[in-house]
Amino acid sequence: MTSQRSLYWQGLGWLTLLAPFFFLTYGQVNQFTAGRENIGSLVFDWERHIPFIPLTIVPYWSLDLLYGLSLFACTSLKMQRRLVCRLVLASLTACIGFLLFPLQFTFTRPEITGLAGWLFGQLEQFDLPYNQSPSLHIILCWLLWRHFHRHLTGIWQKLNTLWFLLIAISVLTTWQHHFIDVLTGLALGMVIDWLIPDEGGWRWQRASGKRQQLAGRYFCGALVCLAGTFLTLWLWWPTLALLIVALAYGFLGVDALQKDHQGRLSPAAWWLLLPWRTGMLFSMRLYTRRLPAMNAVIDGIFLGTYPRRPPAQRAVLDLTSEFPGSRALQGGVYQCVPMLDLVNPDEASLRVAVDALEQLRLTQGSVLVHCALGLSRSALVVTAWLLQRYPELSVTGAVMRVREARPQVVFTPEHMEMLERWKKQVTA
Repeated sequence: MTSQRSLYWQGLGWLTLLAPFFFLTYGQVNQFTAGRENIGSLVFDWERHIPFIPLTIVPYWSLDLLYGLSLFACTSLKMQRRLVCRLVLASLTACIGFLLFPLQFTFTRPEITGLAGWLFGQLEQFDLPYNQSPSLHIILCWLLWRHFHRHLTGIWQKLNTLWFLLIAISVLTTWQHHFIDVLTGLALGMVIDWLIPDEGGWRWQRASGKRQQLAGRYFCGALVCLAGTFLTLWLWWPTLALLIVALAYGFLGVDALQKDHQGRLSPAAWWLLLPWRTGMLFSMRLYTRRLPAMNAVIDGIFLGTYPRRPPAQRAVLDLTSEFPGSRALQGGVYQCVPMLDLVNPDEASLRVAVDALEQLRLTQGSVLVHCALGLSRSALVVTAWLLQRYPELSVTGAVMRVREARPQVVFTPEHMEMLERWKKQVTA
């Protein structure tokens, strides 16, 4: 068990390394860019109406204090190391952006006196108006908001969110950054947050068969969107979303979509994958118009689509990875085992899903098993559960039982192969 003293001393050690690292990298890149010629800027016309509010320099400066405090707001050495990795990566990627895409701030601040004037004076001693996009202040704002949010509850979480929102706004109202810097900084902060998750690590796995095909299709979609960024910069968003999904199918598995067993998506995944999830939601609504919401299979087990209304069943097993848990399920017994669509899950995930289904049936009596359409992932899990509960059933017999209950279900040759292997395991 990690002692508070160990956390304190390691935090102090990290701080003595991170502080000079931050100021050295940031300052050197700023000086280098100041010496370059033809440094441009990207400013929207509406930004000229953003008011200059001198006292917002206080929340702006507070990020430096929170940066240092964050190292001591950890519950384990592992959490502390993950935070350090995020902070180092934030500085490095921001500096690379400053070097590759140099921009400068174009507004001239008025003369300021008093406390605000003194704080601006301290800032100008090391901060030239060149390290602009992506805004390192915004990257750190996202990462530190997420860090402190994990350790707070109730009203303190809301106050934490409010203060970090003030910090984010302050980069505009202190005339330190243009909007493009905020946008790119926010995106990069989310990517770093996604890249270094709160818990666990990436399980690198090379795809084959259908997963490889789908990874290739999503990657091609990402390339098409990337080409489209020459027409509109907003296509960077679907480009990034499709690239993450391609990585999920090709190398990283379902963990890349960052949905937990309570059906919650990480904030970074929620926003980064929003364009893809919007497309998946449209597809689901289109196909479910002609499908029954659910069908009874046997022994209180129901097979259905993503629920949009509170179900009659006492428990729900969610197998989707693309959507957060349905709001219609709030307050009910719920468990999630995320699986990628259109491909077989790994055997460990199938085992977890079947065991969860049996446990929910025993404790709650009736269970709705759903994926997006209730045709593939959920059908596979219910069939595997049938084979485990009724060993006398053959794979063909179990599949027929599910087809009789819900004729629209889809069993691919890959599904049948997996069920045959499963049958051998549960009857061994």
